[in-house]
Amino acid sequence: MFWMYAGFIVLVLGLLALDLGVFHRKAHVVSVKEALGWSGFWISLGLAFAGFIYFGYENQWLGLGLTPDQMTEAPAGSAGAATVYNDGAEAALKYVTGYLVEKSLAVDNIFVIAMLFSFFAVPQIYQHRVLFWGIIGALLMRGLMIALGAQLLQRFTWIIYLFGGFLILTGIKMLTMESHEANPDRNPLVRLMRRLWPVTERFHGGHFFVRAGSSTVLEPETPGAERKPDAIVDSAKAGTLLATPLLLALVMVEVTDLIFAVDSIPAIFAITTDPFLVFTSNVFAILGLRSLYFALAGMIHRFRYLKVSLAVILMVVGVKMMIHGWLKSLLGGNFNLYLLGLVLLILAAGVVASLVLAPREDHEVAGA
Repeated sequence: MFWMYAGFIVLVLGLLALDLGVFHRKAHVVSVKEALGWSGFWISLGLAFAGFIYFGYENQWLGLGLTPDQMTEAPAGSAGAATVYNDGAEAALKYVTGYLVEKSLAVDNIFVIAMLFSFFAVPQIYQHRVLFWGIIGALLMRGLMIALGAQLLQRFTWIIYLFGGFLILTGIKMLTMESHEANPDRNPLVRLMRRLWPVTERFHGGHFFVRAGSSTVLEPETPGAERKPDAIVDSAKAGTLLATPLLLALVMVEVTDLIFAVDSIPAIFAITTDPFLVFTSNVFAILGLRSLYFALAGMIHRFRYLKVSLAVILMVVGVKMMIHGWLKSLLGGNFNLYLLGLVLLILAAGVVASLVLAPREDHEVAGA
């Protein structure tokens, strides 16, 4: 299994290097058309990987399919409980279901990222850079969280019910809690950073750090524009390392993903506890987050009912995690296929409600 993980990580690093080093070497504003094209590429790649999952698990390449999956067996202690391994079809189905769940939950992340970019006034030309490095950090954090979660589930099977209950409560909270725009300046981490490093007043190109007195600080935030005065830079001692607002935006994007990962990691474990399926579905869902952001950022306000769908999905997978043994005995071996269909139906309902009901409500409010 080590070589399978190593090969997958090399593939991901190669894709990221190709993305940043070739296709996005020069900073530019990502158009909706370009974002839609990249979104289609990443989604197609993520779904196509299900084919590799099928053949890999069916033929047990490098140990694939030899890891017990607690989501395909009766709860520990039940009569007749037997360990079940994933074959090709079962693994591919769980991978696709996990990928769609993680992808849908990532949409909620986009809403917060858009708010952060607006608050910090991040120029569009540098938003891709922030998201790229944000995703690198997200992959590292999620890899560690998945490894920890897998070990906990193997040693303490009762955590399954803890995770399931947490997902149900999170879904209820999403339904009942009123959304409001937070002020990142009040975030303790941002306040701590401002104490540790002086933060420049303005952006300085795509740099996260600059040194006072160097040629770097003379670079304007927009190529071709004249440099405007920056009181922090001008008053700092030559050679002083200064953070830019771009770094603050990056830190908040990382913190946001960490918070969302607390919900999404248990959600994927509700579908499968096979670490390779959990890791690969998470990675492919995250890889397309940047392009999906640029494709949806301008119209996310139209999908107001999508948050309701995401909350319902969390509750559904939470219930499934807690009673998976009973569901399998009731619905048979295809119960994961039914879960996939239900997830797609809930997402479709949220999108349709947003596109049909929201405009009517806005029209009624405007006419009142």
